[in-house]
Amino acid sequence: MRGGRVAVVGGSIAGCSAALAATRTGAAEVVVFERAPGRLQDRGVGLALQSDRYTELEAAGYLDAAMPWERIKRRPWVVRDGEVWAGREIGALPFPFRSYNWGSLWQELRSRIPAGVDYRTGAAVTEVRGEPDGAAVRLPDGSWERFDLVIGADGYRSTVRAAMHPGTAAEYGGYVAWRGTLSAEQLPERAAEAFPEGDALTVAFPSGHMIVYRIPGPGGVGTDVNWVFYAAPPEAAAQRFADPSTTHPRAITEDLAAYQQQLVDAYFPPFWQEVMRRTPAENTFVQPMYDMAVPRFTEGRLALLGDAASIARPNTGSGAIKAVQDAAALERALRTHDSLDEGLAAYSAERAPIGRATVELGRSLGRAQVLETPDWPAMDQAEVERWWLGAGGGKGFGGHALGGAAR
Repeated sequence: MRGGRVAVVGGSIAGCSAALAATRTGAAEVVVFERAPGRLQDRGVGLALQSDRYTELEAAGYLDAAMPWERIKRRPWVVRDGEVWAGREIGALPFPFRSYNWGSLWQELRSRIPAGVDYRTGAAVTEVRGEPDGAAVRLPDGSWERFDLVIGADGYRSTVRAAMHPGTAAEYGGYVAWRGTLSAEQLPERAAEAFPEGDALTVAFPSGHMIVYRIPGPGGVGTDVNWVFYAAPPEAAAQRFADPSTTHPRAITEDLAAYQQQLVDAYFPPFWQEVMRRTPAENTFVQPMYDMAVPRFTEGRLALLGDAASIARPNTGSGAIKAVQDAAALERALRTHDSLDEGLAAYSAERAPIGRATVELGRSLGRAQVLETPDWPAMDQAEVERWWLGAGGGKGFGGHALGGAAR
C-alpha cells in the first residue's frame, strides 16, 4: 500500500484477516466496519482446516499452534444396523485436519490486529461506490468516507459485491445444514468406543449425512462436540430459503426440528440418537446451502474475499478458512507488485478461478452426499473409496494450495 487508507467491510474471521493483510502491506490507516454490535467470540460453531492448508497459513503468519485446536485423523462412515449401539462402519477415509472453535479463532485473529486499526462495532455500511483512484462507503447517517481501497469481507449478502457486480446473487443448493454443539462431557456412555478421539465420524442415511467432530470449547477451555446434519428440508420449509437476499432466522423452526427428528429416529444408531437428544436447543441453528462465485475478485479499488467473493458449501471442507487464504493471497500480491492496481489484478487472477472451482466441488459433493446418495448399507471400504473419488473428493477437498492453481 505504501501508505494510504483502507476500509474493511465486515469484521469476522474474513474481516480480521483482511485487516491484517492491509496493515502488513503498509497501509497508513485501516478502518474495519463490523455491523454486529455484540461479541463475535460467543459463536461456538466448529470449523476444520486441512493440515497442509494450516502449514501454509502458519508460514504466512496468520495462524499458529498456540491457537486452540483439536487433531482429526480419520473419517469413518457408519450406518444404522439393527440396535447396534454405535452403528456399523462401512468404510473410513484419511482426514488430516485440525478443528477450531469459530469464536476462539476469531478472537485470536482479532487480537493480532494492531492497536492502531480502527475496529468499529455496530457500524453498518449501507452503500459502496468506486471512485477515481479510490472508493467510498456510506454510513447509516448518510455520510460518506473515502478510502484508497475498500475490501469487502461482508459475507454472502455483501454490500461491496453489490457495487462491483450488480444483480449477482447466490443460488439455493436444495438442502440445508442443521448445526449444533454440546460439551464432550454430555456424550452418552461408551463414547470412547462409539466416537474415538481423532475421528470426524459420519452417520450416513438416505438423502443425507451428519459429520461430527470434537472442537476446543469456548475460549479454548475444555472440549465440545460439533455436528453438521445435511438433508433436504420438506418442500414447504424449503420455499423460505429460495431467496438468498432474505435474512433467514438462524433458529431451527418447529417444522424443521420435527423433520430432523424423524430422520434421526428412522436412520440413526442408538448412540447418535442420544447425542442429538442431549444437544441443547440453544446451541443449534440452521444454515441454508448457497452457491455463488463472481468472475472477478477486484474492480478498480474494490476487492472481495471470503464469502463476499465466493460462497462454497461446507461439504468442501474449506469453510471459513478460504477467507484467510484469500487474505494471505491478497497480501502477497500487494507485496510483490509495483502498484496497488497491479497487485489487485494479480490477486483476482489467482483467486477467482479457485473460488469457482471450490463452488463446483461443493455442488458435486452435495449431489453425492445429500441429493443423490448411494445405497450406504450396501457399501464396503473399497466402494466408499471409489464413490468418494467419483464425487470429486480428490479435487480440492479441504481447500486448494495457497498460490496453486485450481485442479
